[in-house]
Amino acid sequence: MGKELLLEIGTEEIPAAFLPVAEKDMADMIRKTFAARRIRHGEVRTMAAPRRLCLCVEDVAEKQEDQIVEKLGPAKRVAFDDQGQPTRAALGFAKGQGLAFSELQTITTEKGEYLCARKEIMGEETRQLLPDLLARFIPAIPFKKSMRWSHFELRFARPIHWILALFGGETVPFRLENITSGNETFGHRFMSPKFTAVRDLADYLNKTRENFVIVDPEERKRIIQAETAKAAAAVAGRVLHNEDLLETVTYLTEYPNVVCGSFDREYLKIPKEVLITSMMSHQKYFPVIDGQGNLLPFFLTINNTLPRDPAVVARGNEKVIRARLADAKFFFDEDQKISLDRRVEDLKRVVFHTLLGTSYDKVVRFRALAATIAAQIRPDLKETVDRTAVLAKADLDTQMVCEFSELQGIMGREYALLAGENPVVAKAVFEHYLPTAAGGALPETDEGAIVSMADKLDTIVGFFGVNLVPTGAADPYALRRQALGIINIILNKKYPLALTELIDQSLAVLDGKLKRPSGDVKADVFEFFRARFENLLISQGHPYDVVDAVLAAGGANLVIALQKIEAMEAFKSHEDFQPLAIAFKRVGNILKDFPKGSVDPLLFEAESEKNLFEACQAIGETAIRQITAGDYAAALIQLARLRKPVDAFFDTVLVMARDEKVKFNRLSLLKDISDLFHRIADFSKIVTDL
Repeated sequence: MGKELLLEIGTEEIPAAFLPVAEKDMADMIRKTFAARRIRHGEVRTMAAPRRLCLCVEDVAEKQEDQIVEKLGPAKRVAFDDQGQPTRAALGFAKGQGLAFSELQTITTEKGEYLCARKEIMGEETRQLLPDLLARFIPAIPFKKSMRWSHFELRFARPIHWILALFGGETVPFRLENITSGNETFGHRFMSPKFTAVRDLADYLNKTRENFVIVDPEERKRIIQAETAKAAAAVAGRVLHNEDLLETVTYLTEYPNVVCGSFDREYLKIPKEVLITSMMSHQKYFPVIDGQGNLLPFFLTINNTLPRDPAVVARGNEKVIRARLADAKFFFDEDQKISLDRRVEDLKRVVFHTLLGTSYDKVVRFRALAATIAAQIRPDLKETVDRTAVLAKADLDTQMVCEFSELQGIMGREYALLAGENPVVAKAVFEHYLPTAAGGALPETDEGAIVSMADKLDTIVGFFGVNLVPTGAADPYALRRQALGIINIILNKKYPLALTELIDQSLAVLDGKLKRPSGDVKADVFEFFRARFENLLISQGHPYDVVDAVLAAGGANLVIALQKIEAMEAFKSHEDFQPLAIAFKRVGNILKDFPKGSVDPLLFEAESEKNLFEACQAIGETAIRQITAGDYAAALIQLARLRKPVDAFFDTVLVMARDEKVKFNRLSLLKDISDLFHRIADFSKIVTDL
């Protein structure tokens, strides 16, 4: 039975966003550290609060495991001379290993017999290892940002004030800069600012609780959920749940306490998104809603102390939110005094990017692109698509969006409705920003989808055109997310659009802004989309070789590519699939760099050539008809009929004949068959058993 290791790092307030990551990192690090030191252990538990990081490891072995180390020496034939006496090489090896020659062993390996030095390294006491181990462990905890303080060299998320380190209830002594480890923890900064000695984890959790600190974030989260639900019910409402906000306030507090405040009902006339953003994003308040999801004039704030008088705390927060909402109402009223069309003109003063012009220039570009896309898929929506494109960025010039950038698109929708615009246009103005995150909601209207694609494509092609492309993990303009957005919209709406054509259209409206040859930009942008599409399909469970095979044969039309992939997946179970794939790997190798030529039946020498040619003609005609109709499953079944004539051809004919005309003719026949299959996929990319 091992002993318990308890470590607490006491600090100044660490940012809430750092703490969940630190918990995971500490657990991973201690497991790796103990594994490297050969120290067995039980469950690892990490916890965090604003002023402390806690690590507890159960059942830690009291000493390292012993280790047997083997070192190979010279081969036996080199280690002994003709009289069987050890050579200088053997004696030197023994001396180098700190052993007498008689202590060496002879072992048999794949290469023969060798001398071997086998040494047993006894494990050290864990207690002796822990001081150095923990002194190295703490500074190694990674943070997004770290700092130094005073004259010390140590870097950490925030200055460290104390370290609690216990092993089996006894202090693990070590020093970190000016901090000496001990057996004491510190209570709540305001409600119990004192040190208290502890014995183990159970005692630690009890003592911290007695001193108004709940170290376990999961417990704090449960308290917040229960108390906010109770407080909302007291005003006949329920909490507007938000997981991100819940996690934030959980890691902002050590002893959470809920207070309910209110605001004037007059503010409910402001769009609810404004109120929610102001409460959640800016003040970390939970809004309260009724059974229908409508906002109520109440909010819930999470405090880190027990207030003497909750009413005083409520009034203080009400004063803050009142000022916030008063500003929002002022912005809302003032914004409506200027027409949306005037705001579009004012975008001429807003720089989108120094290399790509103003936001007005961007609107002009994606407006033209949206019109082109609409003409291809929904020409009947020409007017509403155009109006949506015109108004899409108008709210960027409003005071409300300048104050609450999260509301772009939302305020565009609200102001459009208040201005009497077509409700479909107003909704599409909001939707053109969608999706805003991976897996996020997609536009419902075609107007929103078309303008969304046009806007995002202009951004992607524009930045590629001025050579500002994503590198590694760096993607400052979120081009990957926007590319995925376009892909998901096309697939969701089943739009029959070719990416190559869309890129060409976008390049056309960017004329004069490009800093690179348009051909290079097109190739790079298409590959960028192809990689995003491939990763998306594989993440959804489609076989990587099937995805690769279909996209290698052309994936400009995403909807068709997906249909081909699904047909190929189903075809994989067909008895002829593997043999065909194997045959076409062979065909691919033979046809490498072969130019397309015409087949002359008069040059056939074998019956199998003639049979394959006739089968290709008949089956190909039917298969092409099915492919054109989009019935890829049927086309694949049809093409499978070529297996037998293909096998017979390879069994009876030497493709690389000495007669150049005959060889060229046979290669041309194989090329015709290969091209036929390439209408669906490059079968040479399929992983086969052989």
